[in-house]
Amino acid sequence: MEPRFTLTDNAIGAKFAKRFGTASLAIVQSPLDKITQELVSLRVSQINGCGWCVDIHTKELAAAGEAGVRINLVAAWREATVYTEAEQAALALAEEGTRIADAAPGVSDDTWARVRKHYDDDRTAALIALIAQMNSANRLAVIVHQKGGGYEPGMFG
Repeated sequence: MEPRFTLTDNAIGAKFAKRFGTASLAIVQSPLDKITQELVSLRVSQINGCGWCVDIHTKELAAAGEAGVRINLVAAWREATVYTEAEQAALALAEEGTRIADAAPGVSDDTWARVRKHYDDDRTAALIALIAQMNSANRLAVIVHQKGGGYEPGMFG
C-alpha cells in the first residue's frame, strides 16, 4: 500500500510539518534522557498501531546501543524485569496518556505519583509533551498510510 498523501508536498501541510518538527525540539533538547524518550515513543506507537513510528523508534533504540531484550519487551513492559522504576513510570504514563478513552479518569493518581517520584518538573513537562506529540505523529502517519520498514537511524536528526 502506498502512502495516500505526502503532507510536505502541500503548502499548508509543509507549514504544519515545519512547526510540528520545531515543537519537538523542546523535547529533544530537554533533560529527559534519549533512551526514555525512545522507549516512550515506541510504546505509544505500538498502542496506536503506527508501523512507521515503531520502525523509527526500534531502530533508534538499537542504534543507541539498547539491548534487543529491552526493545522487544516494551509491549509487555509490566511483565519484564529489564526496565528501571523510572522507565516503568514513564511507560505507565505513556499508556494511560494514550489510552484516554479506555481509562475513565485518564492518568491515575498512582501513575502520576510514580512519575513525580522519578522526574523533576522539566522532565515531567518533556514526558507530557512527548506523549502528546507522539500520539499526534502516529495519527498523521496512520491517516496517510505511511508504512514502516524504510527508516534508517538518524534520518531526521
